[in-house]
Formats: sequence, structure tokens, C-alpha cells
Amino acid sequence: MVNKAYLKLLSGAKKAGKNAYCPYSKFSVGAAVLTENNKIYTGANVENASYGLTCCAERAAVFSAVADGARKIKAVAVVGSGKKAAEPCGACRQVIFEFGENADIITSEKNKINVIKLSKLLPAAFGKRNLK
Repeated sequence: MVNKAYLKLLSGAKKAGKNAYCPYSKFSVGAAVLTENNKIYTGANVENASYGLTCCAERAAVFSAVADGARKIKAVAVVGSGKKAAEPCGACRQVIFEFGENADIITSEKNKINVIKLSKLLPAAFGKRNLK
């Protein structure tokens, strides 16, 4: 059973996705980050005609949390406009890892909610321990 905080996180991600700017892919994504002090930050994907300058929803949410002083992420919810569950891309997984090595990643598909550890999605991640 999924806890109430994760349901609230999914709801925040879904709401954030409505603000996505995705004129090229037509695929909106919303994300919500839960920090160690139980504060929620949201983000939406923002595309750019120069595709490399596009920012994913997950990174937008993480950067918002960090800009507000958060340094520890407990969970990230991701909701996309497609029929299948949307999971963070590789770059987003790495950014989430920087602030939440043990974070839960929450996705949903139809009436099913999925919770998976980031370590399952990003085994052998590169992090601060590699720089020592």
C-alpha cells in the first residue's frame, strides 16, 4: 500500500505537468520532489527549439528544491502524458542521486502506483564517493 505522502506527491506531479511547455514532443511531464523535511517541490518539462537546452520536469523540481536550500531528497514522483508510466531519464536519475541516493521513485500507470528505489534504476551510480 502506498502512503498518503506519496499519493500527495503524485497529485503534485500531475498538477505540475499541466504547466509543461512541450510544443515539440507534445509529451508533458510533471514531477514532484519530497525532501527530508517533508516539503514538496514541483517542476514541469520545458522544451526549447535547441533540443539540448530542454529541461526535464524531474531536474526542474530538484533544482527548485536545491535553490530553496534543500539538500536531501526522500522521493520523486513522475507523471507523463503517455499511457505508460514515465520514469526519469538517465540524466535525471543522476541528478536525483546527487541529493537522494536512497530516494524512492514513484510512477503511476492507469490505477497502478509503482514505487522503486533509485538504486534499482541507476546501479553503479557515479557520486561523491567516486571523487574521494
